Amino acid sequence: MGRGDEVIGRRRGGFSSIYPAGPTDCRGNAPPLDMIRAMQDFEKLGVFYLGRESGARGKGAEKLVLYDSRDLVTHAVCVGMTGSGKTGLCISLIEEAALDGIPAILIDPKGDLGNLLLTFPELRPEDFRPWINEEDAGRKGMSPDALARQQAELWKSGLADWGEDGARIAKLKGAADFSIYTPGSTAGLPVSILKSFEAPKDATRSDGELLGERVGTTATGLLALLGIEADPIQSREHILLSTILEEAWKKGEDLDLAALIGRIQKPPVARVGVLAIDSFFPAKDRFALAMKLNNLLAAPAFAAWLEGEPLDVGALLRTPDGKPRISIFSISHLSDAERMFFVTMLLNETVGWMRGQSGTTSLRAIVYMDEIAGYFPPVATPPSKAPLLTLLKQGRAFGLGVVLATQNPVDLDYKGLSNAGTWFLGRLQTERDKARVLEGLEGVAAGGGPKFDRGAMDRTLAGLKSRVFVMNDVHEDGPVVFESRWAMSYLRGPLTRGQIKTLMNPRKSAAPAARAAAAAKAPARGGMTSAGRAPSERPLLPPSIPQYFLPARGAAESGVVYRAMALGAAEVHYSDPKSRAESREDLVLLAPISDGPDPVRWEDAEPASVALADLEREPVAGARFEPPAPAAAAPKSWEAWSRDFAASLFRTRRLDVFRSASAGEVSTAGESERDFRGRLQQKAREERDAVAEALRERYAARVAALQEKKRRGEQAVAREKEEATSSGIQTAISVGATVLGALLGRKAVSATNIGRATTAARGAGRTMKQAGDIGRAKENVAAIDAQIAELAGELQAELDLRAAATDPLTEKLEPLALRPKKSDIAVKLVALAWAPSNESGGQSTPAWK
Repeated sequence: MGRGDEVIGRRRGGFSSIYPAGPTDCRGNAPPLDMIRAMQDFEKLGVFYLGRESGARGKGAEKLVLYDSRDLVTHAVCVGMTGSGKTGLCISLIEEAALDGIPAILIDPKGDLGNLLLTFPELRPEDFRPWINEEDAGRKGMSPDALARQQAELWKSGLADWGEDGARIAKLKGAADFSIYTPGSTAGLPVSILKSFEAPKDATRSDGELLGERVGTTATGLLALLGIEADPIQSREHILLSTILEEAWKKGEDLDLAALIGRIQKPPVARVGVLAIDSFFPAKDRFALAMKLNNLLAAPAFAAWLEGEPLDVGALLRTPDGKPRISIFSISHLSDAERMFFVTMLLNETVGWMRGQSGTTSLRAIVYMDEIAGYFPPVATPPSKAPLLTLLKQGRAFGLGVVLATQNPVDLDYKGLSNAGTWFLGRLQTERDKARVLEGLEGVAAGGGPKFDRGAMDRTLAGLKSRVFVMNDVHEDGPVVFESRWAMSYLRGPLTRGQIKTLMNPRKSAAPAARAAAAAKAPARGGMTSAGRAPSERPLLPPSIPQYFLPARGAAESGVVYRAMALGAAEVHYSDPKSRAESREDLVLLAPISDGPDPVRWEDAEPASVALADLEREPVAGARFEPPAPAAAAPKSWEAWSRDFAASLFRTRRLDVFRSASAGEVSTAGESERDFRGRLQQKAREERDAVAEALRERYAARVAALQEKKRRGEQAVAREKEEATSSGIQTAISVGATVLGALLGRKAVSATNIGRATTAARGAGRTMKQAGDIGRAKENVAAIDAQIAELAGELQAELDLRAAATDPLTEKLEPLALRPKKSDIAVKLVALAWAPSNESGGQSTPAWK
């Protein structure tokens, strides 16, 4: 048996490491069973199994490369030419993330990433048969069935050589929901872009710079789709669209393409700068722009862009029950302009979602984009660049890791990529490519990374083979050369649209029918209201009756008709002493006012998606009003309706929440099961990282001291045999097939810890020259190994205890129904609210929902 495998370690307290995978056989290969057991331990620590140190194979020293998931919070870049194994490495990285319960959004310009759905736990030839390339079989002189058998055997043996098996593949399949979306096509899951024109969330709207960036990139992307290359400063089309978007979004108004067309023809502003709107952009030219957008909207091929799931990043990252999702956006079928448009919309939505999350130091989610060249160039500013740069600069604070890959390293903004802490570098095609990468690494080092040796890196890059990479991680002592592991997914190459359809058709069939938007509850109109009252001028009401106007979102001013409704706003506090559950809910409800004996029934009220701060004091110009019911004009009615509002809330309000017994957490008002389970999982991941850090601090010093003792003992034995020089031998401790190496990595063997242990053992070292000490050193080596094994056992027991905690994704949540006390209901406002509707064709539709 050879010496146990080692792990590549890290300098600053994480797990990225060379890990001892266990005793080796006569070929120097670690037994797969030991490696599999070890990997199960790794997964408790949140590390990704990426491969093994290059050159160690067959020499009795297999060195597995593990990567701390927290390092990905500082982002990663993967560069390698065609055939370098770049795609395989990145797919392996996503596989490890899925196993760790980390969701991801993957942007796939080539079609390779759909291979993540080709996972076959039983590794049978019939599983591979539908996915092999029959042209490859013909070129090899084989039948398709024979090639399928060959591929099945190749994958089985390849996985076994890397300590993986069907059980780990099955675990991967069950760890996350894998989906392929095809924007602008129904081959995969369709996705609607309409949400991209909705008003951003408060976190974005309140940040002027972020809102301006969102407005500018949306306008640029949309104009690119129309075939208009627009300069944000010089282009009047860009300035007009940006003005329309900013004016609406600042008010919290949602837009769609139809509303945008209307506002291009009738802009919401009279001037742009100091010029009148018709001087800046004449009506005739605005009509031409509106026609281009209308033609796009009317084109049959564009219908697919408006169907399917919305670009809701929260839903793309987790299923309704909280299970992590790997959402792949295949865009190989799109034109360049369409790709740029969609990527920009998706990145904008991701920025908005990110800004709504709480801060964390643990990895929350991944955004991965393959073939980034063209989307993040060094000089040009395509619309995709600004949101990408925002994600790179701000993602770390929110636990969002960005991974960018390319085979064209020349056309990249390396100044922006200096935000990336990890670089995976494979074979490069030209000297120019290598020079650009070295410049990028120098920029990373200048930003606070480890000392960078350009000459050494140049020589290393020149000797790389296929599937061999340099990992340069700012959290490490230095770069590591490693061979990437065998991917669990079957890497058959880019998927065709037909193959994507085959994979996604069962999902489409099983998915429930899309929920249609609730029909607006508006009175039937034929020039008259349901009560027979024709719209007229604003009615006069007593000044003691408070009046407000709901924002006319998306309504054309010339067609607005206001209807009187009763608005009630309150803050309701819920608590349950038994479960210690507490929650708070802010309510804004709207109830119709009828002519009957009970004009306002709060039980019939509906939620209004409007904040009190957004209520307006004046109507839009040119609006008309439905005469209110007589009771609405009586001040005493409003006094009674205010009392009834509080009483109704006490009788009817119930807040349904979920409680996690293991975490002692309760979901908040409006928090879905998906978001609650996601929050629980993130909390568990943060607690796991904190426990690991505490364990690291507890064990590191003890391991370092033992290492120094063993090093001196073996050095003394070597001197006795005259096999070592006076300079000594830097002998590392073998920690066996345990998690000790993964936990400590280089921290246990770093020069700093050796120095500390050397100082502590200096007195013993001075007497080591004596013959008696040399004799005892032989016995001490074995005793120290036993002490290390004992330490590893202690650590394993602590991890097993931690692992016994309930999984947030599978825990059965306790449903709670919380009701308020009378004293817990604080009524903020009861007033007459004028609700706007769009009048069209004798019907009116609410514009305030």
